[in-house]
Amino acid sequence: MCIRDSRCVVLDDEPLARKLLEEYIKKDDELTLIESFSDSFKALQFLQNNPVDILFLDIQMPDLTGLSLLKLLEEKPVTIFTTAYSEYALDGYDLDVADYLLKPVLFDRFIIAVSKAKKRVTTKSAEPQQIQSKGDTLFVKDGTKLVKVNLNDILYIEGLKDYVSIYTKSQKIVSLQRMKNLEAVLSKDKFLRIHHSYIIALDWIQSIHKDSVEINGQSLPIGETYRKSFRE
Repeated sequence: MCIRDSRCVVLDDEPLARKLLEEYIKKDDELTLIESFSDSFKALQFLQNNPVDILFLDIQMPDLTGLSLLKLLEEKPVTIFTTAYSEYALDGYDLDVADYLLKPVLFDRFIIAVSKAKKRVTTKSAEPQQIQSKGDTLFVKDGTKLVKVNLNDILYIEGLKDYVSIYTKSQKIVSLQRMKNLEAVLSKDKFLRIHHSYIIALDWIQSIHKDSVEINGQSLPIGETYRKSFRE
């Protein structure tokens, strides 16, 4: 159950599809529709300046697609994609969306997607700050204790839902944490996110392939979303 009503925004250039989502949202007492857009640029401006919990986002939009819009947002709401094409689901998972809905959206499928989104909203709202940074070290919570990690020893970090695994040459540390929190405190000169699930230490790269990098004998994928920034 949500801690509070989740603030929702709908972006869809199809009037009937947009109206249907608006009606579905109004049927749920734990959702509040704060804005509904048909124009991607107006929606982008609003999202960059207002807190939003759940975004219902059409992928096929003129001028600026839903995929492009989401990539431009530094602080991303929990997102549910809406699309007429199931092949876009893979792009959605690379962007860590909660779910995707195929048009025409059925109410029972809407409820399933919203349930997933609410859980993420609750987790984000209740998430404690568990990272302490000092100089060349991090202190992260592992179970009931704080573990000191030397930044120079980190090979890569793997994210799985609300947990991260920090791999060094000598240990693996599992912490209840979100990747974006770690990404915010790590130096961009030394660390780079290459995938929804991976942050790597640039100094430990052994080889670079077309779609992956090798670190300490492990092959780590480069996500489509992060490929351009990695090559640069």
